[in-house]
Amino acid sequence: MRGTSMRRWLLRTIAAAVLLCVLLSAPWCPAQVAGKQKPKVRAITAFVRIDRANYPSQIGEALKMLRAAKAAVERGGYEVQSIRIVTQPFPEYTRGLSRKDALEFLRALDALAVRESFAPNIGPAMMRDTDDPAAMELLAEALCTSKELNASAIVAGEDGIHWRTVRAAAKLVKYVAEHSPRSQGNFNFAVTAMLRPYAPFYPGAYHTGAGRKFTIGLESANVVEEVFAVTENNPAVGAMLLTAALTRHAQAVERIALDVAKQTGWSYLGMDPTPAPLKDVSIGAAIEKFTGAKFGSSATLTAAAVITQAVKAVPVKQIGYSGLMLPVLEDSRIAQRWGEGTLTVDALLAYSAVCATGLDTVPLPGDVTEEQLARILGDVATLARKWRKPLAARLLPVAGKKAGDRTEFDDPFLVNTTLQRLP
Repeated sequence: MRGTSMRRWLLRTIAAAVLLCVLLSAPWCPAQVAGKQKPKVRAITAFVRIDRANYPSQIGEALKMLRAAKAAVERGGYEVQSIRIVTQPFPEYTRGLSRKDALEFLRALDALAVRESFAPNIGPAMMRDTDDPAAMELLAEALCTSKELNASAIVAGEDGIHWRTVRAAAKLVKYVAEHSPRSQGNFNFAVTAMLRPYAPFYPGAYHTGAGRKFTIGLESANVVEEVFAVTENNPAVGAMLLTAALTRHAQAVERIALDVAKQTGWSYLGMDPTPAPLKDVSIGAAIEKFTGAKFGSSATLTAAAVITQAVKAVPVKQIGYSGLMLPVLEDSRIAQRWGEGTLTVDALLAYSAVCATGLDTVPLPGDVTEEQLARILGDVATLARKWRKPLAARLLPVAGKKAGDRTEFDDPFLVNTTLQRLP
């Protein structure tokens, strides 16, 4: 029996290695063998600097570039899911306004985004632990009524862990859960730790520069699943084959981006090749192909490490997380396993030690306290700071719901699941 198993493993390894060689050497083979699945471009993200007097025209200039980039990418054969605009941190352009006027300005920016069909991000409310937490209180109120605004707070950087910001973020999350429709406002807020500027993915994207820059993020969990269906539980071959498959698409999109930069005068800063999932385009399902077991079982951490290794080896200009995301409520399979109880907050933190996930779209019972939220956010900040790696946390407590209840989110990007008890 042992010899039979060894022969089967060897045959799978040889088959996968041959496929890898074909991918790397024959230009016609990817389309026929490992090219059936094509990623989408999750985001083309522009970074701009605005002021209160001229922001409509400043946003309009960014939209002109983004729409040209979207058209170019789609001509290249890749569907674009969203165009996004990130401003400098909003406390810079709301400074000096009354609370009422600041809210009105943010609501006007939100309304502009709805009219022009772009996703706005107003940056971190707190970047340093010495920043005024009043900005977090303003943001909490804005998130409860806005339709599109995204924002963040930075809880760890090269200067250490921002414990004051951790507590302010916990307070915000609790408030927004209790005051936004269906407790959905927190979907547009995250804390980030050790994340550099210009990441394309939301809600953690931010910048403090002059603007006129853009980056790109991919949605390629389907490519991972296709590769792992071939390699199964073979880390070395899985990583090599996945790098090859991701590289083909990443380089194609990068060539388009560089041409857009040349044509528009905007600076292209790079791509985050993290294979973001979305509902049935599931990284959880891909990992189950690798492990042969439910997501959350033994070898899930190994799969996370394999994906991260493959992503970091993709030879394009990289920016952002560049690893693996495990967003519980944005991934149908992970949401299913969460509801079954095979996955916990601590398990997700363990996976974060080898990838770039943190705690993303994690559903929590409505009776979670500010102290509990602060402890969870503090763990993310501590892990990120310890290993000098970018992590984020997007926690979604559901007011009025307890462990065993099912969430009732109403958002095209979210999957409902059963809430689990916090230890």
